[in-house]
Amino acid sequence: MAQDSAAPTPPPEGAPAGRLIDYPRRGGPTVLRILLGAQLRRLREERGISTEEAGYEIRGSHSKISRMELGRVGFKERDVADLLTLYGVHDPEERAPLLELAKEANTPGWWHRYGDVLPSWFEVYLGLEEAASLLRTYELQFVPGLLQTEDYARAVVRLGFSDAAEDEVERRVQLRKTRQERFASPGAPTLWAVVDEAVVRRPLGGRDVMRQQIKHLLEMSELPNVTLQIVPFGAGGHAAAGGPFTILRFAEPGLSDVVYLEQLTSALYLDKPTDVDTYMRAMNNLCITASRPDETTRLLKDLLKEI
Repeated sequence: MAQDSAAPTPPPEGAPAGRLIDYPRRGGPTVLRILLGAQLRRLREERGISTEEAGYEIRGSHSKISRMELGRVGFKERDVADLLTLYGVHDPEERAPLLELAKEANTPGWWHRYGDVLPSWFEVYLGLEEAASLLRTYELQFVPGLLQTEDYARAVVRLGFSDAAEDEVERRVQLRKTRQERFASPGAPTLWAVVDEAVVRRPLGGRDVMRQQIKHLLEMSELPNVTLQIVPFGAGGHAAAGGPFTILRFAEPGLSDVVYLEQLTSALYLDKPTDVDTYMRAMNNLCITASRPDETTRLLKDLLKEI
């Protein structure tokens, strides 16, 4: 499946041409590329310049301009400088923050040290997860990664990478632990997770692993930034029969909501309003169908007695 990339909403109307909105520097290079791309797209469109003309100016193609404006690729400072000149941004005070943002956008994120086990299509997600203020996720097979215990995560990794050497398995588990550590740090996003009852009843990793995992879910659900709901078997069919998905929302005004759909060897990042609205409705319906958080707590405690 072809990888898509989140296309940001342009900055607010009325912002001075060429002047960088004061966005918080969160989320590493992924988000910075998206923000800078949105700025460059706005400047180009305000000048009525085509992507072909812009591409010619930087010795590239129209598709390169499109990838830059979507934040899919890194930025060369020379290219940004040439585009700013083409777009009529000559004031050094207006050029400087954009050129600085181009430099920052090329700084590797913390996850780059896991490049040996990290597919490029998931790097985009980690950057977005880092910047998100709200994560709403639905899972029907596994406990969400941010809520997994180390042993449960190891069982999941071994299931997906059955031929992997032990050191590779541990690297992947460590990557997940690092995400969890950052999720527990100050300023972490809110996580609202909805999982199918099958997730907590499937004996992944064995009895002891599942007992510890359920205890961990009970502990995590008490955190102020975590809401957990379970869709019980008794609910029958529901709105998200198609599979798991995550909706990411951002505090930054230059970033639209993004829907993340993970496949076996790729991922889709959707941000068209019609797509996002469809998934948002499905998520809202799931939350209505699922047990309330207090009911979910009772369900988990009862399940713990059964194991």
